[in-house]
Amino acid sequence: MKKLVYIHTFGCQMNVHDSEKMLGILEGKGYQETDQPSKADLIIFNTCSIRQKAEQKFYSELGRIKSYKKRHKNLKIIVAGCIAQQEGKNIFKKAPHVDFIIGPQNIHNLEKIQDEKQVLIEENADIAINDLPVKRNNNVSAWVTIMYGCNNYCSYCVVPYTRGRERSRPSENIYKEITELAAKGYKEITLLGQNVNSYYSDINFTQLLRKINKIEGIVRIRFVTSHPKDLSEDLIYAIQELDKVCEHIHLPLQSGSDEILVRMNRRYSLKDYMKRVNMLRKKIPDISITSDIIAGFPGENESDHRATLKALKEIEFDGIFAFKFSPRPGTKAEKMDNQIDENIKSERLSEILSLQDKITEKKNKSLEGTIQEILIEGYDELNVNRLSGRTRTNKIVTIDAYNFKQGDIINVFISKGRKHSLEGNPLI
Repeated sequence: MKKLVYIHTFGCQMNVHDSEKMLGILEGKGYQETDQPSKADLIIFNTCSIRQKAEQKFYSELGRIKSYKKRHKNLKIIVAGCIAQQEGKNIFKKAPHVDFIIGPQNIHNLEKIQDEKQVLIEENADIAINDLPVKRNNNVSAWVTIMYGCNNYCSYCVVPYTRGRERSRPSENIYKEITELAAKGYKEITLLGQNVNSYYSDINFTQLLRKINKIEGIVRIRFVTSHPKDLSEDLIYAIQELDKVCEHIHLPLQSGSDEILVRMNRRYSLKDYMKRVNMLRKKIPDISITSDIIAGFPGENESDHRATLKALKEIEFDGIFAFKFSPRPGTKAEKMDNQIDENIKSERLSEILSLQDKITEKKNKSLEGTIQEILIEGYDELNVNRLSGRTRTNKIVTIDAYNFKQGDIINVFISKGRKHSLEGNPLI
């Protein structure tokens, strides 16, 4: 009888893909995934520490499953991900019912877990060359890691401390993985890295895109995330020229104030950022640009906040992820003077989101009457009688189900633009 594993994933795409790798390893050890933690023999929390709210959610969930150990004496609990790396053995003090702590660089050590408590958070120098098995939940679109870690040390971010320094996978390993995915019927791949623009192994990122673009069977190539300071003209030309590379880029701005950008250690000015946006739109007129914004960074005054609002109005992103500043342990921003009151942060965040909602809705409405190519991902979460897919510009489109299936690529007439999605009618 197979043993059951339950994985609760918090946070970014990196964590989602790390969970797929953990499932791949555990499947080889005789485990089968379950969505019911009460029935599991092994429970894994793959954690995120990018914001305090994510950390609080994790500890709340961890507390809820404490009682399971009384009913299932052989149950093992693993804390993985960034909180595991950040907190180490301190997690045992907060939650004695935890058995193992495994950092992001030590997923491969899942094969070595023993009966006694273990903390596995040491640096893994071979992380970029040791490829792991992957159990994917999607049969059409796949995440593919091209690099690990980050060298940027933005003053608010824990990633360099939890995921280590940048290490790029050999291009041949990436090419081989994607070729195998294409042979299995995958049509879309998303290249993952904290800063894909700084990928460099035997070739650079633009050369990697050109190489992958030649793989038969793959029809869409996406990538996240891009750091503005490293967005080169060569990459912009590649997005323009390569037919499989989608017309979408996620380019975190974080703030419209140059003074705040300096405090964040972002190493670009708003003028630098605007130059890149203008070139992207000149070379790829239909490109969709999304971004990240932090509200209430230490030292941010009303003028800085207004500068961010002004930037949002001028740039007109297709969408943003915006959050209140959350001080993270070990970062420079945690100890900065002039921390902003939580109420003020909330007010500024609300204003940012309200403005962006109007911009996004306006941009979506501008697509009414156009024809868009979509890749069908599955049934709409809110309506099982409708299917959901994405345009090449990464916009969600819902359609009536008809006889289409996951993985179909169809042309759709956009009939309605909404705040967060589009509605369409298939051209059949």
